[in-house]
Amino acid sequence: MNTQFRKGVIEMCILALIDKKDMYGYEIVQAISRHTDINEGTVYPILRRLTMENYFSTYLVESRGGPARKYYRISPAGKLYLQQMVQEWSETTQTVESILRGE
Repeated sequence: MNTQFRKGVIEMCILALIDKKDMYGYEIVQAISRHTDINEGTVYPILRRLTMENYFSTYLVESRGGPARKYYRISPAGKLYLQQMVQEWSETTQTVESILRGE
C-alpha cells in the first residue's frame, strides 16, 4: 500500500480510537497492531502532529511500574476533523467500489 495513503488511514484510525476513549501512545499502537502491522515509529509522529494541530490535548497519568503515561484526548476540532475524514473515506470507497464493479 502506498505509504502516504497508509499514513492517512492510520491517522483516521488513531482519531477514531481516541474518540472512543482517551488512550496513551503504546496502547494505540497495540490496538492498531491487532488489525495490521504497525510500529511506534509510525504512530508517535502522527500523535505529535495532531496534538500540534490542536486535534488532541494531552495529560499525564502516574504509572505503577514506570514513568507517567501521556494520554491523548480528542478536542472538538479533532471530532470535526474525524467526521470530515470519515465522510471523505466513505465517498472515496463508494467511488472505488463503483469503478471496480464496472459501473
